[in-house]
Amino acid sequence: MDKVIHKSVKLSCGPAQAFQFFTGSEHLASWLTNAAEVEPVAGGKYELFWAPDDRENDSTIGCKVLAIEENKLLVFEWKGTRQFASLMNEARPLTHVVVSFIPDGEGTNVQLVHNGWGSTEEWDAARGWFEQAWNMALAGLEKYASAQPVAKCCE
Repeated sequence: MDKVIHKSVKLSCGPAQAFQFFTGSEHLASWLTNAAEVEPVAGGKYELFWAPDDRENDSTIGCKVLAIEENKLLVFEWKGTRQFASLMNEARPLTHVVVSFIPDGEGTNVQLVHNGWGSTEEWDAARGWFEQAWNMALAGLEKYASAQPVAKCCE
């Protein structure tokens, strides 16, 4: 069995706008987290905070953008929630997320792959938790994206 989470969602906007939903701190704070500090360059921050007053827990503090190709690809490190912190946040390398933005008719097919999972029961529990979390996150993204004005530019 592959130790990978693979999700996809079709958004009714172009790749440039979909890419912004993953790289713009203000966008991320509207559909995925409560606060975000993202520097969309290789080596830049990819820090999301679900409890901004407790930045060390339930966050991706210290995570970095590993690879980026504007409007096409984003790869970033990922950390676990409080219940999986001792497992996921100490692992080297950290788990990471690969997001591809593929033009699809009038919209964009967003493909998300979260990998780097270990092979113990504890890792399986963490992966199962994130399997559900990504389902909810991408449903939130779809709802958020549908409420945004579609960018009127060449993509």
